[in-house]
Amino acid sequence: MPPIRIHPKNPKLFEFRDQPLVLLTATEHYGAVMNRPFRFERYLADTADKKITLTRTFMLFREQQSSINPYSTCKPETQDYIAPFLRTGPGRASDMELKYDLDQPNPEFFDRLHRFLSLANDLGIIVEVVLLSNAYAEDVWSLNPLQPANNINGLPQIPWYDSMSMRHASLFERQTAHVRKIVTETNKYDNIIYEICNEPGGNFNAESPTCAEVDEWLNALIAVVRETEASLPNKHLIAGQQAFTYNPWQQQMHETFTEMPYDVVNVHPLPNTTYGGKSYEMGAFMSKQLRLRAMRDFGHATYAEPKPMNQDEDNVASQYKDFDGWTIQRKRAWVTLLTGGHYDYIDFSIHPHLETGTPASQSHIRSWMKHLSAFVHSLDLVHARPLPDFVAQYPEFVMPVAFGVSGSDYSIYLPDERELIAARDLADTSLVSEDVGSPIDGIIVMNLPPGDYQVSCYDPQTGLYSPYIRLAGGPNATVHLPEFQHDIVVRIRR
Repeated sequence: MPPIRIHPKNPKLFEFRDQPLVLLTATEHYGAVMNRPFRFERYLADTADKKITLTRTFMLFREQQSSINPYSTCKPETQDYIAPFLRTGPGRASDMELKYDLDQPNPEFFDRLHRFLSLANDLGIIVEVVLLSNAYAEDVWSLNPLQPANNINGLPQIPWYDSMSMRHASLFERQTAHVRKIVTETNKYDNIIYEICNEPGGNFNAESPTCAEVDEWLNALIAVVRETEASLPNKHLIAGQQAFTYNPWQQQMHETFTEMPYDVVNVHPLPNTTYGGKSYEMGAFMSKQLRLRAMRDFGHATYAEPKPMNQDEDNVASQYKDFDGWTIQRKRAWVTLLTGGHYDYIDFSIHPHLETGTPASQSHIRSWMKHLSAFVHSLDLVHARPLPDFVAQYPEFVMPVAFGVSGSDYSIYLPDERELIAARDLADTSLVSEDVGSPIDGIIVMNLPPGDYQVSCYDPQTGLYSPYIRLAGGPNATVHLPEFQHDIVVRIRR
């Protein structure tokens, strides 16, 4: 079978093994291959059971533990970290293990990578293979095998931010060789998408690469992937984004959609994400902000662009491993998918020795993702489109999101968009309320084409439909909602 591709009849959608596919995940923190104790077999089996369609794994990154998230697969203990290169010495790296020889691939890494991709392939799970990453700071860069103190290959001493540029020819040659090796090794799989670099950024300070320099580096590496695959059997999709601006903070997305040669647009839903001259405040990192209206409006604004859009690595509430945090992520996932996008959230309840999460995450976020995946894949995805003006009247505190095939099948997501009291750092506090999650009822009013319809309500928390009732189409068609908490879906079918 050919690899996953953009659906030929709908450029916002994927096709995989002849079926339309939406990418959706509550994934571990991208270190399933690099972290030796992590039993990825258990993780992938649970991923498939939950109808989660995507996972993401880093090829060359290692993060430090932090007070916010001390445990994750991307933060292995030194003795458990598996890099793509052999540790041979002479000499010791910054973590006091042997230095790397960048000319010698590590058989353990590639054996583990192939076993991970093969099992995901068997289970029908898409893997985003992330080739490189932002280093973020000197202490994180100090752990990277490409940092000169960690290898025997004579690379130049550079500040961390220069690693996302072509300023140093010998470093870029090593990055190119790494990309070619990973792409060649993984070309046979039909269930992978490549990402060039996670969270590329420029304009950190006066000495750092500009955003234009970082984008030039990204474009050069995209070309490396294309050139490498030109002589190989399969051609894979490439995902990514243009460089964001550190100072002042701005995540520009217009050129990613319109100019850069990516097949798939990855967006990290964050404040001051700009597109088409407008800024979207999609929530601060680990803030517990909900910001559903910005998520919806960004999805609608970019829908006309002929590339799939993935809200990638949504971390607005991921440190809160509780009902409130998981409910925020559930609502944001539903809004993203019913505006025609794809969605990736890090489930920090998963880490080595706890590969399927906790009993609480199993019964909450992981089950909720299963319900969402089952629901969205029951739709006519090839022909369904966002319907931003479909709902004319709705209850207070509700923000409607409508998606479907006009005259045939409508799905109307009705989330409570009130913000938690813990999120008072919002610039606009008008929606902050102590009553988040209190019962809501009322009506929705729509202009349905004439005809006879069936209406049912779907509960995103239980995955259950109510019995269907009859509804006559026409102007001002009205549905009386049952009392609900947090969110409900109304499905109307001819």
